[in-house]
Formats: sequence, C-alpha cells, structure tokens
Amino acid sequence: MPELPEVETVRRGLQPVLEGARLVKVEARRPDLRFPFPERFSERLSGKTVTALGRRAKYLTMHMEDGPVLICHLGMSGSFRVEAAESSDIPGVFHQERSKSAAHDHVVFDVASEKGERSRVIFNDPRRFGFMLFAEGAPDTHPMLAGLGIEPTGNALDGPLLASLLKDRRSPLKAALLDQRLIAGLGNIYVSEALWRAGLSPLREAGTIAGSAKKARESERLAEAIRSVIADAIAAGGSSLRDYVQADGSLGYFQHSFQVYDREGEPCQKPGCRGHIERIVQSGRSTFYCRTCQR
Repeated sequence: MPELPEVETVRRGLQPVLEGARLVKVEARRPDLRFPFPERFSERLSGKTVTALGRRAKYLTMHMEDGPVLICHLGMSGSFRVEAAESSDIPGVFHQERSKSAAHDHVVFDVASEKGERSRVIFNDPRRFGFMLFAEGAPDTHPMLAGLGIEPTGNALDGPLLASLLKDRRSPLKAALLDQRLIAGLGNIYVSEALWRAGLSPLREAGTIAGSAKKARESERLAEAIRSVIADAIAAGGSSLRDYVQADGSLGYFQHSFQVYDREGEPCQKPGCRGHIERIVQSGRSTFYCRTCQR
C-alpha cells in the first residue's frame, strides 16, 4: 500500500497536467473498483474544469469547478499515467512502466489543457483495490476523510501536540502512530524509520512520551523525526517497493536511505551504536528497530 510520500509524489506528477485542464470526456470501463463508481460518474465529470489537485493523508482529491470533488485512492496496485491523446505514445517523462496493459486501464480522463493541448490521464489498477468516490460538499466531511487526524507535514505537528495526542494511551508507541485518527497518512515503513531517528522503542507505551520535561524532549524529538522522514521521502520521490512507481514512471529512491526497515540483522547505522537491527511482529505487521539505541 503506498504511503503518504508516494501519494504526494503522484499528486505532484499529475498536477501540471490536470490543474486548470478541462475533462473533455471521462470513461469508466467497468462498473466498479474496490467500490462501485458513483451514479452518473462519467456524466458528472465530463466537461468540468479541474481547479486543484490535492492530497489528504493517502487520498488524492480532484476539485472541480461547479462540480463534485473526486476522492481517489490508489489501493495496492493503482497508478496513473499520461499519454498523448492522438496516439499511445507517452510524452516526455510522463510514463508508467509498471502496467500499460489495457485490460487494467479502468478509468480514462480525456484532458484539454488551457492551451488546448490534448492528453489522456489513465488510471490502471490490476488488483482493483483502488477506488474513486464523490464528495458532494467539503471533502473533509466525507466518511473516508472525516475521521483523519493531523497531517505529518509542515510544522503543525510539534512536540506538545504529539504529547497531547498520545497522553494516557497504553498501546505500543508504533501502534499509536499508525492510528490514522491521530496522525493521517503515516504507514509502517515511515513510522519505523521515524522511531529509529528519534531513538524511541516501538514497544514502549505511547503515553510515556507525555508529561515531564524529559518526556517533552522525547515528544519534540519524535515530532521532528516524523516531519523530517516524511519530507526526506517526498524529496526522494517516495519508496519503490513491489508495485509502486511515481506518476512520471520513475522510481522512488528513499528505500536506499532506509536505516531500519527491511534491514534485519544488519549493524545499526547510528553513530556510536553497536547494536543490530531486529525484526518483530506487532499487530501482524513487521517492525524493524535497534533495541540498543531505541529505548
């Protein structure tokens, strides 16, 4: 499942093509993906102008002039690619090497730019775990988005806010950070990396980083680690694992910067630490950490 940095790099790849463009025609080639398409899906989008392409947590939001907001989720294998409208050739760097099989091209947006240039934005999803739904009002009120917590980007997530979110929580720290109701968009990979950067064990109770002055320093260190690991991953284009590649077809390279994830048995890279990376299972998911320097 792509995490926040992967979805953000897809958004940035599609933004130059979609923002300000008119959806001349929208074609849904099957009745459903993970969920059925909304009623009159193609009809309600065709002819609309895209005013903004946004992201909330791991969801893409396509805002229309005088129309609904389209909420998109990539699922496990969903991807977008951009093709020239008059042929199957893929212009410039906008290409998608993973899957170009027409059998998995489920939604096609025929797009006209403000300059009249035509192209197609194609959603391809072999496993069909992605989905597209309408938000009739503000997207944050849609059931898929309404319960999401704060974004882990920018400076809004700081130590005091993180401490308030985790106060009195007895669940393991890693499990709490994966709770989308608290922090939206954090996934398994980047939580493991952030905890390593902050020097905090994924096993300790979440509430133990709230309270005293020492704990305040720990919560601030963790908030900074979360913000920095997400920012670094976005700058690197996300992590290309299994199915994921960017909207322009290129691979993300942050996986080459992993310090703990998928590095079981390797020496810890923290200066002065003589520990090794271990793998444990928490709630059915792999956790990688160094018990020597993560306390």
